[in-house]
Amino acid sequence: MNTRKNFIDIDHYQLNKNKNVVCGDVFLSKKIKEEGKIIAVLSDGLGSGIKANVLATMTASMALNFTSNNSPIQHTAEIISNTLPIDSERQISYATFTIIDIDYDSETKIINYDNPDFLLLRNQKFIPIPENSIEINILGKNKKMYSFDFKIQKEDRIIVFTDGVSQSGIGNTNMAFGWGIDNVKIFIIDLINKYKFISSHDLAKKIVNQANNNDILKPRDDISCAVLYFREPRKLLICTGPPFNKFDDNKLGSIIKKYNGKVIISGGTTSQIVSRLFNKEIHVGLTLDHSGLPPIAKMEGIELVTEGILTLGKVSEILQNINTTEVNGEGAAVEIIKNIFNNDIIEFVVGTKINNAHQDPNLPVELEIRRNVVKKIIKILEEKFLKEINLHFI
Repeated sequence: MNTRKNFIDIDHYQLNKNKNVVCGDVFLSKKIKEEGKIIAVLSDGLGSGIKANVLATMTASMALNFTSNNSPIQHTAEIISNTLPIDSERQISYATFTIIDIDYDSETKIINYDNPDFLLLRNQKFIPIPENSIEINILGKNKKMYSFDFKIQKEDRIIVFTDGVSQSGIGNTNMAFGWGIDNVKIFIIDLINKYKFISSHDLAKKIVNQANNNDILKPRDDISCAVLYFREPRKLLICTGPPFNKFDDNKLGSIIKKYNGKVIISGGTTSQIVSRLFNKEIHVGLTLDHSGLPPIAKMEGIELVTEGILTLGKVSEILQNINTTEVNGEGAAVEIIKNIFNNDIIEFVVGTKINNAHQDPNLPVELEIRRNVVKKIIKILEEKFLKEINLHFI
């Protein structure tokens, strides 16, 4: 089982400018497993709407790829800025960007070009970081961007946002010049005092929603915020399927008993094994949810007990079709996903005993063998949601 002591909880939240169907801000992130680090980019395209989204998407994509390849930042910034299409109205090519390069050993580098200053929150205080000025040439004009190098510490949060946050509410009687970074800081401190361990997603969402309130629920600009939270990892173990050899049932029980985190049992036979080993009763729910999946069951000491292959298949389907860590609805599959999103390191123990019922050729094609369903889920969690995954067959 995984013993990593550091984890980077990273997420973001966005709202489009009022009446716009796409956001002119873009946030991208990438985990480089071989180097043990995460790279994230927040870009704000010129103006709003589709043109801004194109500029921001190109900028964020190039910044992410160049940084992943360890290209010099000055060279990266100049290529990005000189590659963007020229705005026909303003005759400029423009998109702001903030690049965050952070590894699990705490080394952190941030590059900021024309976005509001990033915030580093440590022990309920904002810590100033010395900046290094870098001169770049953009379309024949000299511009400046700033780099920051520091070591992040356990429980630190890095908060970045576009000016849709800091300038929200501009023109209102109570904030003629907008919300402002100082007031954003006060708002964040109040939140952290109330919710000490608030997730990156929830913190980003609360900041964006407050900016939206400042604009009287009609955003004057695209509003985006991203948060990186460096902390102890939260772990979830999902056990599904009986062991290939009945003699390994005790091994499964030992893994669950020693696990330092939450545990989900997905599978009727698997839950019966665990119930027998721990002498714990299974209390099965009586109602089906709208998806038609078998109901959730309860067992003392286990976070969640569900049916196996059908439920995991539904988990895979939902994950495939969403791009946010917010999931609505109810039922076994949704509850599994909520637990996944509330944890960082997801570990699967997959029994390899074949259930003959799932080999019936009359059953739907999509009813795959448990192992393949789990592998699909893992691929999505790693690539789309940057979860750290461990897989163990038994």
